[in-house]
Amino acid sequence: MSTPPTPPPGCPAHGLGPDGLRRLYGPEAETDPMGLYEKLRAEHGAVAPVLVHGDLPAWLVLGHRENMDVTRTPSRFTRDPRGWRERREGRVPADHPLNPMTTWVPVCNFVDGPEHQRLRGALTDSLDRFEGRGVRRYVNRFAGQLIEAFEAHGHADLIADFAEPLPMLVMTQLVGMPEESGPRLVEATRDLLKGTETALASNEYVMGALAQLVERRKTDPGHDLATWFLQHSAGLSDEEIVTHLRVVLVAAFETTANLIASTLRLVLTDRRFRASLSGGHMTLPDALEQVLWDEPPLTAVLARWATGDTTLGGRQIKDGDMLILGLAAGNVDPEIRPDLSTPVHGNRSHLAFSSGPHECPGQDIGRAIADTGIDALLARLPDLELAVPETELQWRGTLMSQHLTALPVTFTPRPSGEADRAALPAQPAPAATPLPPAAAPGPALPVTVPAPRTRRRERLRSWWGSLFSRR
Repeated sequence: MSTPPTPPPGCPAHGLGPDGLRRLYGPEAETDPMGLYEKLRAEHGAVAPVLVHGDLPAWLVLGHRENMDVTRTPSRFTRDPRGWRERREGRVPADHPLNPMTTWVPVCNFVDGPEHQRLRGALTDSLDRFEGRGVRRYVNRFAGQLIEAFEAHGHADLIADFAEPLPMLVMTQLVGMPEESGPRLVEATRDLLKGTETALASNEYVMGALAQLVERRKTDPGHDLATWFLQHSAGLSDEEIVTHLRVVLVAAFETTANLIASTLRLVLTDRRFRASLSGGHMTLPDALEQVLWDEPPLTAVLARWATGDTTLGGRQIKDGDMLILGLAAGNVDPEIRPDLSTPVHGNRSHLAFSSGPHECPGQDIGRAIADTGIDALLARLPDLELAVPETELQWRGTLMSQHLTALPVTFTPRPSGEADRAALPAQPAPAATPLPPAAAPGPALPVTVPAPRTRRRERLRSWWGSLFSRR
C-alpha cells in the first residue's frame, strides 16, 4: 500500500502557512486546539504569531498575565476593529468569514472610553433588572419541557436535546422574542459563530429578527431587554439596540451551551470529578468554576487591535495588529498553574469571561442557566449513564470554541408527564399558545421563591447515592 504524500507547508491541511506560521483554522486547530496552543507556547512563549482565515497575520496571547495586560489596557489594545491594519489596507474581502465578528457596529464591546461607558451602562442596567429567581424559574420551565420530550424514550443526546436549546430558549424570553423563534435562532447563531461560508447570511437573519422585535416593542412594551433598552436614559438608537440584543444572544448561547455540555460530560466520565461532588468536597457551582478553568466555553476570542507600536510578552506589536485572547491557553499557563491537578474551587480569576472593562456582563445569568439546568436534569433522571465509550465522543472546533458534537446517554424510561414534580421547584403555569411573531408579548418574569438550597442539596445527594450504589 502506498503512503499518501505529505502536504506541502502552504497547504491548509498541514496547519502551516507559506511563511511557516501556524494557522488557527483547518484540521489541526479544529481537532486539537489545546495541543496547538502548547506547540505555540513551546515555540514562541507567551505571545505567538499566527494566521487566521485567508492567512491574515495575528498574535495569539497565550500567557495569563499577558491576557490580563491586554484586556486591562484599552489605551494600548482597543476593542475597536476599525483599527485593524489588514482591513485598512484592503486585505480583508467582503465575504471574509470573520467579518461578522470584526466589522464595527455601534455596540459596547467595539468601543472604549466614554462611549463604552454609555452603552455598557445601558446593558448592565437592563440585565440587572432580571432577578436571579426569575431567571431560574425560566430555566426550570424550559428544562422541564426539554426533558419531557425525551424522558419516555430511555435515551437522549444531551447536546442537541438539552445543552444547546436550553440557553437560547431562556434568552429569547429575556430578550423578548416569541418562543417559536428559539430553534431557528439556535441554528443561525451557531452558524455565524463557526465562521462558515454561510455565516454572513446567518448573521443577517439574526439581525433581521431582532430589528422586527424592536419595532414591535415600540408599541407593545414588555418585561424584557428590548423594552428596557428602548426606555433607557442612554438614548440608544434602534441600531444600537439591535446590535446589543445580538451580542447578548450570541454570547449567552455559545458560552452557556458549551459550559453545560462540558460539565455533564465530566459528571458522566470523570470519576475524580464525580467523587468530589458526591463526597461534598465540591458543590455544583464549584464544579462549574472548575470547568471554566479547565474547559472554558470559548477557547479564544478575536478581541483587540494595537493602537500603536508596543511590546507584549517580549514581542514587538505593530500599530493595527490583531490580537486574539487565548482564554483556554491562559487558564493553563504554567506560570500560574504549575500543577493542573490542584483544585481551584472558589477561584474566579480564570479568563473564561475575559477581564477588564469588557468583562462579560452577563456571566451570572450564564452561570444560573447552567447551574439550574444541570440540577434539574440530574434530579429528574437520576440514573443517567453515558451510552457510548468515552473514547467515541467527538468534538467540533472553530477558531473560537471547541464543543461536543453529541453526548448520548441512557436512563430508565419514564412516561412523559409523570415524572416526580416534587423533585423540582414549583413550575409556573403552562405558557399559552404562542401568538404570531408580530403580536407576541414579552412575558412577565415570575417572582415565586424557588426551593431552598437544602432541598437542592438533598436531590443531588440522592442522585449521587443512586449512581454510586450501582457502581
